[in-house]
Amino acid sequence: MTKIKVKDTEITILKVKDEDYLCLTDMLKAKDGDFFITDWLRNRNTLEYIGIWEKVYNPDFNYGEFATIKSNSGLNSFKISVKEFVERTNAISLQAKAGRYGGTYAHKDIAFEFAMWISPEFKIYIVKEFQRLKEQEQQQLGWSAKRELSKINYHIHTSAISHNLIPTELTPEQRSYVYADEADMLNMAMFGKTAKQWRTENPDKKGNIRDYATINQLICLSNLENLNALFINKGLPQSERLQELNRIAIQQMTVLEDVANRKVLKENS
Repeated sequence: MTKIKVKDTEITILKVKDEDYLCLTDMLKAKDGDFFITDWLRNRNTLEYIGIWEKVYNPDFNYGEFATIKSNSGLNSFKISVKEFVERTNAISLQAKAGRYGGTYAHKDIAFEFAMWISPEFKIYIVKEFQRLKEQEQQQLGWSAKRELSKINYHIHTSAISHNLIPTELTPEQRSYVYADEADMLNMAMFGKTAKQWRTENPDKKGNIRDYATINQLICLSNLENLNALFINKGLPQSERLQELNRIAIQQMTVLEDVANRKVLKENS
């Protein structure tokens, strides 16, 4: 569950089978006067749009019941709730939910049309804010993917350590010290400090130094872990590896930051 704010109106967004559904009950607060979702649903144009959408996306839609409902839409006495509409037609475009996040929800395609019913201006702003949310989610997904890649490469890295640096007679506790030493060697090459130094400098922060790394730093760190595993397999001592990895980190970060800066300049030009 997430929320967006459109012209001082907070709107809840729920995921339903990996699809975004916006809360029409929240959106209705932005409309002047006393109106109800049933007023919108009884409109013939609304029903026609929903019917076409369901035809495209819902193979289980009950067209017979829908035709009956649609034929009554021009009558003054016609009125139908979202719950009844969904039950009679097996529609998936609308959802009537109870509980903590209760209310009427609509698939984003339908919700944007509902926003137009509130006002053209409201629709423009809600589409804009929704797109901003999606871009933010994609950026976060990219960061998470890089973080996971770093974790996977860490396992490759520790495997190389266990096969090349750790004699079999060492206890598991002794091995952990070697792992920590190698991890901090990479921290020194990338960040210029050990994990302990970072925690001392940031007592109020949760997690570790890598949890606060930028995407570019995580990309570079991922490369360093692979290279360190290669250097270990070649039998290079840690002092040489640290010096070489630090040199590579400086080189790669310089390139990555230069690319990022040129992209910003291009977008602002």
